[in-house]
Amino acid sequence: MLNTYVKEECEMAKRAILIVMDSFGIGEEPDAAAFGDVGSNTLYSCTKSEYFKAYNLAKMGLFKIDGISTARKLAEEDIPATGTYARLRESSMGKDTTIGHWEIAGLISPKPMPTYPEGFPDEVIKPFEEKTGRKVLCNLPYSGTKVIADYGDEHVKTGDLIVYTSADSVFQIAAHEDVIPPEELYDICRIARDILVGKHGVGRVIARPFIGTSGNYTRTSRRHDFSILPPKDTMLDVLSDNGKDVIGIGKIRDIFAGKGLTEYTYTSGNEEGIDKTIEYLDRDFDGLLFVNLVDYDMLYGHRRDIDGYAKAVAYFDEKLPEIVGKLRDDDVLMITADHGCDPGFTATTDHTREYVPFLCCGRDFAPARGTKGGNLGTRPTFADIASSVLGFVGLPEEQIGRISGEDILADKTM
Repeated sequence: MLNTYVKEECEMAKRAILIVMDSFGIGEEPDAAAFGDVGSNTLYSCTKSEYFKAYNLAKMGLFKIDGISTARKLAEEDIPATGTYARLRESSMGKDTTIGHWEIAGLISPKPMPTYPEGFPDEVIKPFEEKTGRKVLCNLPYSGTKVIADYGDEHVKTGDLIVYTSADSVFQIAAHEDVIPPEELYDICRIARDILVGKHGVGRVIARPFIGTSGNYTRTSRRHDFSILPPKDTMLDVLSDNGKDVIGIGKIRDIFAGKGLTEYTYTSGNEEGIDKTIEYLDRDFDGLLFVNLVDYDMLYGHRRDIDGYAKAVAYFDEKLPEIVGKLRDDDVLMITADHGCDPGFTATTDHTREYVPFLCCGRDFAPARGTKGGNLGTRPTFADIASSVLGFVGLPEEQIGRISGEDILADKTM
């Protein structure tokens, strides 16, 4: 584990708050070449923008993490770090949202999920068309905004489904809300999810509703993900099996297909996700509040929007004191990411294979109760977070040992 959990502490953290800044990578991993991502660095690209601000993340230790580099000298770099911080390397063979979150939760994926650079084969498309009663348009890797621009008119005219993918393990279905209402589209996605199993078990089937008229189609916030069920227990299962609360905010419910959660709420984006986090911190719960802030990835990383990404980081940084101010004396706040999506990387518009930050603090940005404080170096797996969360909430070693990441890598050094 991350050595943040100290068993000798007389009081254990009752509430662990884990926030995932979706795609906030901090520099290429050693195997980036295998993923076509040499030179990627999400944080570095964001610091090119005049809108970038991260004073409160700096207090937690962001700029003291091993290997951090910035595009220009920032005042934040001189702020003393009072939290606990580390650099985490992904051990799973992938760089998508599902695999990243699963590893954070203690489940390492030794094999990548299937991808379809040439589109989906007939053995997938034919039964999908038969069971939905609709033909398929596109069936190629495509930008989500461009695909509705290129195929939207034909879809509106025929009712055929726009199916597309990306470099990630996803089967995406776009449909105009006036042609196929979102609830019907969700049912269609469930059909696809039932088909996409075994060797075609993609990480996510994604509903992509859109609205508008020819030349002016726009995607709506009614996206919905249908993830493959995690093949083994994660920290969510261990927590809920031991009577702890496991509350998901944002995409968490979709990413884990609901497995292990005791409560969840969807959000329309980062701002609502942050607001919901603050609301939940006014509640009594015993366990984990697990938050995904998706806009960094969905709105800015994939669209290679450096200024937009920087503004989103600055907004979260501005709200951090309010989040920290809601912490109780025995709470712990952890911030991390699930992969990179460098807005300055021009080779592709896909996720990038990067290290991610681990930032941890208690009230007033100080090391949380039961933590060492300071730099924990470079850790070999995101799964260290899972073992630390389970330790923080006071579960015994035999329960922590239920998660596979602990057994495989968490006690090894680089």
